[in-house]
Amino acid sequence: MVAYKVWLESFGMYPLSLVKRVRELWGSMKRWLSENFPEAAQTLCKGVSEAQLKSAEDDLGFKLPMPTKLLYRFCNAQLPFSDNDEANVRISTHGIIGGYAFYDHWVNVHLSPLEQIVEETKQFYREFPNVFNGHKLILVATSWFHPKTFILNCSNGELYVGTNNLPIGEMLPCVPKALIKPTDSDVPQDGLLLWLEEHLRRLQNGIIKTRMLMQSRYISLYPEAPPSCTSAVTNGVKVRASGVFVPEHPQTRGPQREYMYTYSIRMSVPEACMLGGVYYSSCQLHSRHWIIRSRDRVVADVAGEGVVGQYPVLSPGRDEFVYESCTPLPKGPGSVEGSLSFVPGKLSRPEGKPFEVTVEPFPLEVPEYIF
Repeated sequence: MVAYKVWLESFGMYPLSLVKRVRELWGSMKRWLSENFPEAAQTLCKGVSEAQLKSAEDDLGFKLPMPTKLLYRFCNAQLPFSDNDEANVRISTHGIIGGYAFYDHWVNVHLSPLEQIVEETKQFYREFPNVFNGHKLILVATSWFHPKTFILNCSNGELYVGTNNLPIGEMLPCVPKALIKPTDSDVPQDGLLLWLEEHLRRLQNGIIKTRMLMQSRYISLYPEAPPSCTSAVTNGVKVRASGVFVPEHPQTRGPQREYMYTYSIRMSVPEACMLGGVYYSSCQLHSRHWIIRSRDRVVADVAGEGVVGQYPVLSPGRDEFVYESCTPLPKGPGSVEGSLSFVPGKLSRPEGKPFEVTVEPFPLEVPEYIF
């Protein structure tokens, strides 16, 4: 009881409801990581003191939002990247925000510790003084692979993600503006707190999950649950598909700038491949056909052999075959749908006629929450 009283007094400058809320967030996040991604759980750091927060504010020259300060009191985010590339590689896929990988574009976002926030923010101010000076912005999360940067506005509490044009100040909001409440409200909540709570909700509900990337586990941002992830079974072949908005990609095709999306296609045979009442022990992909829409208008109709140069063989008991690709899309909601052509048996020795497997339409859109 005495220990609890001392603990409570150490947070006496914060609203009790906010203290409990942030404590629950970090407690739940640590439990999920310990159970599902212990490698990432080991990168979490002990919370900072009020003195350390005050020193950071002095270095930055402005105050941090109350919810953000409280977040760092409970947990100083993740281990910082360093000049040691070998050490960086070991933790590179362990970002608690997660990421995606397609072709040579790899992203894995880590929540930055307080000392890294100060250092990287000051560096940004030096490199781009005309963009950032006077705006009270801090860098709160970054990727060690391809650059991706999340920026918190300490004046209004809004959280942004930088586009490829971040050096000229282009950013997109990551959290619905209507939910952000100023520090002087009864229940203050800034963009960073709301963002982390939504991310935790998605992890807990299985909307996003961990997957393997080469030999390392990571949090994959490709949705695993409807409505963002669609699923269809044709002749025993199951195909799941979902997409992710990629704001940092340098896509500038054509006179009008387009957004880039990455998508993940997962195919498997859960029980059996059946065609015309006949059971086949395996089937092999031959070709693909995609119809890509923007605002219900067909903008691309693409067909080709295999996927990313591969022709996977599917059979019961095997793991899903997963591949990722990408497509540009004009601003506005869009979708991808199509079909995959398989042959029973193998391409080198077909055991029956080719058949088409449906890929249900899955959405491509700029979401309310960007991760």
